[in-house]
Amino acid sequence: MNYTESRPLAESTAVGFTPELASIIPVPSNETICENWREIHHLVFHVANIFFVIGLVIPTTLQLHMILLRGMLAIGCSFYIVWGTLYRCALDVVIWNSVFLGVNILHLSYLLYKKRPVKIEKELNGIYRRLFEPLCVPPDLFRRLTGQFCMIQTLTKGQTYAAEDKTSVDDRLSILLKGKMKVSYRGHFLHNIYPCAFIDSPEFRSTQMHKGEKFQVTIVADDNCRFLCWSRERLTYFLESEPFLYEIFRYLIGKDITNKLYSLNDPTLNDKKPKNLEHQLSLCTQISMLEMRNSIASSSDSEDGLHLFLRGTSSVSSLHVPSPHQRASAKMKPIEEGVEDDEVFEPMSPKTFKVREAP
Repeated sequence: MNYTESRPLAESTAVGFTPELASIIPVPSNETICENWREIHHLVFHVANIFFVIGLVIPTTLQLHMILLRGMLAIGCSFYIVWGTLYRCALDVVIWNSVFLGVNILHLSYLLYKKRPVKIEKELNGIYRRLFEPLCVPPDLFRRLTGQFCMIQTLTKGQTYAAEDKTSVDDRLSILLKGKMKVSYRGHFLHNIYPCAFIDSPEFRSTQMHKGEKFQVTIVADDNCRFLCWSRERLTYFLESEPFLYEIFRYLIGKDITNKLYSLNDPTLNDKKPKNLEHQLSLCTQISMLEMRNSIASSSDSEDGLHLFLRGTSSVSSLHVPSPHQRASAKMKPIEEGVEDDEVFEPMSPKTFKVREAP
């Protein structure tokens, strides 16, 4: 009974089947798809794709890789817009490529802005060329370092940059730009400071963990001087946010302290005219930079020791004083002329040296 009732429904469904519905329903076919290919697109379409390929094959080792890539993509999108507008008449192609073109132009503009030539002040150019550029510090980073929390100050001849036991070392860190300064301890000359050198690098290094220290030397301008001065606290915060620049400063300050040690131990490096060279040699061979500039002069014992050193003459300093740590060996004899190497050591007694005979 159900079969006889469902038959008219099937017939009605078959009657209502239209050719339009047949065109919507996919009908499997054994014939090959895309037998008739459309004609090739316009030349503008292919030129756009050529620019895309060029941008993608640019090697990443090239310095301007990203700039060239964004430039090629922007040109390709421009050709796609021309092709979609004039030859394809497709609004979606034009809209999407317009969006891509805008993104690439913005990125390209940002990259070009970062590559712009950074102008460094003429007065600071010498410091950058001599100290920071050899260490691969970018010009924009150097400009940030010198443009926010530092100033250029001037001292006339005879003015004091720091006085021993009076000036605090917590305030600043400076690099000499022009002129010459002299460093002395209790009126005795130690060394000079020339342009492109830190003025107070030993104090900056030795008091990084201690605040409230005072200069143990006096630094006076020996000529009309100009120097770049950083606020120590703000410089410390800035270097903490720039690890690369922090390591650069550590290296530069360490190198500057080493140069000051060399100039202290060799007074001929301070002045071309060797004035009172013998007195300077006797002073410099007795006292080191670390003793002079790292706050060992605060006690009376070191003060007495310094005066004792200063009373010595060049003749005394030239005498050979044997070190108490150099002790002669009990098995050695004094080396005399004509004594061969094998006669320097005393022969060992047979009681102390026995040779095991082979069995």
